[in-house]
Amino acid sequence: MDKLRITSIGEILFDVYPNKKRLGGASFNFIYHIWKILGKANFISSVGNDDNGKEMLSYLNSIGFNTKHIYIDKNYPTGTVQVKLSEDRTPHFTISPQCSYDYITLNDATINLIEKETDLLYFGTLSTRSEISRNTILSLFGKPHLKYFCDLNLRHNFYTKELIEKTLLTANVLKINLDELDKLKKFFDLQHYNNRAIEQLITKFDIDLIGLTLGENGAELYTKKETNHYKAEIVNVVDTLGAGDAYSAILCLGYLHGWAIEKINKLATRFAGEICTFDGALPEDDSFYVHYQNRFRRN
Repeated sequence: MDKLRITSIGEILFDVYPNKKRLGGASFNFIYHIWKILGKANFISSVGNDDNGKEMLSYLNSIGFNTKHIYIDKNYPTGTVQVKLSEDRTPHFTISPQCSYDYITLNDATINLIEKETDLLYFGTLSTRSEISRNTILSLFGKPHLKYFCDLNLRHNFYTKELIEKTLLTANVLKINLDELDKLKKFFDLQHYNNRAIEQLITKFDIDLIGLTLGENGAELYTKKETNHYKAEIVNVVDTLGAGDAYSAILCLGYLHGWAIEKINKLATRFAGEICTFDGALPEDDSFYVHYQNRFRRN
């Protein structure tokens, strides 16, 4: 595939630790990895007219990240999440309410981006917790020229069965974890065993590819005809924040390239595992991406 025009819509925020803060948000983490690997990416979001928002935009502009579609909201603050790490380095979140990314709207430039410069649209469900951003994202569903990648992110009851159903009916690619799969089983009366439940999801909602992340046990990939499990050995885990978003990035690229699921899952799981060896969701050393740039830019 010569051109991969990938757009992400959703949250950008600061992950605030007890002694530091890092750029984050699933929608941003995903598209940041895409940008680093491909050298191009589009991101639709909103920041507040505050110090955090100004700091974000200043930094992103300084590294050459396209901020054309990150809008400044004068009424609501830039998103923040308080992060605490447990003993096994698993993050626990307290998500601030009423943030700028809850009020994403479209303008002519954004609509043009979706209609003429996007092949795949990524979205998660955290940014659909409020009515305005939810309606914005839902308005982009059902476009025949687009593929859709959904990261379900079922956290803090920021979702309804109706919203999940619309999302699954739209998604070509779905990424979930075990907790999210358990919730889907209850919502849609799926079978107990994970593999059967995912087979039912694929059939019921006509999904091309489902990635099930299993934490330290790796990940499983499912299509209508195949399944694959892969576990990467990870040493020196520092912080598992953002591992799922990293997995999503490679999953998306592998899907668009038409790779075999064994190849996708192996590379995506390794990439996610390597992210766990960094402090925060995004590595600051660009040399980390060289191997992945070589894999995708030559295809």
